[in-house]
Amino acid sequence: MLSIARSLAMVASNNTVVFQFGPDHDKLLALGGGAWVFGIANPVLYMIVLALITGFVLRWTKFGRHIFAIGGNEHAATLTGVPVRQIKVVVYMISAMAAGLAGIIQTGWLGAVTTNLGNGMELQVIAATVIGGANLAGGMGTAFGAVVGAALIEVIRNSLGLLGINAFWQGVFIGGAILLAVLFDRIRNFRRND
Repeated sequence: MLSIARSLAMVASNNTVVFQFGPDHDKLLALGGGAWVFGIANPVLYMIVLALITGFVLRWTKFGRHIFAIGGNEHAATLTGVPVRQIKVVVYMISAMAAGLAGIIQTGWLGAVTTNLGNGMELQVIAATVIGGANLAGGMGTAFGAVVGAALIEVIRNSLGLLGINAFWQGVFIGGAILLAVLFDRIRNFRRND
């Protein structure tokens, strides 16, 4: 569906760049590109607030415990009475809402939008969570770890740019960091199972 929707969006819009957003153009730019509190960019504030809310929900609510139970072992969660289908639907809805909000914020930050704006970011999100300590098999991870993983990826990417390393090599370095994180995750799981 991702490929179908992305391709249809490109066909429908002829993949043009949009710079004007109607009567609320200035509000959109202020929402994504402003700095309302202590000169901190709004996207950073949104990230902090959403990470705190997500961390609280995952750590201190029944809904969060159900998410980890489903991620750890869906069949066992079903047997213990967790409403697996409903939780999964809600998680997908929250994910879609978060992606939509991120698109609005990024559009305001950049001041323009095209249909392939977030192309390839799906793997970066997975990489950030793995580097931040989430288990690929599920059932383990934190919101704080995901933020740290995302920050680490951006620090690596920015450092490589400042060092003058070709942008095409950045994917190799970030992919290597992901491989190391997955390797450490596998070693940790292997030791835990012994």
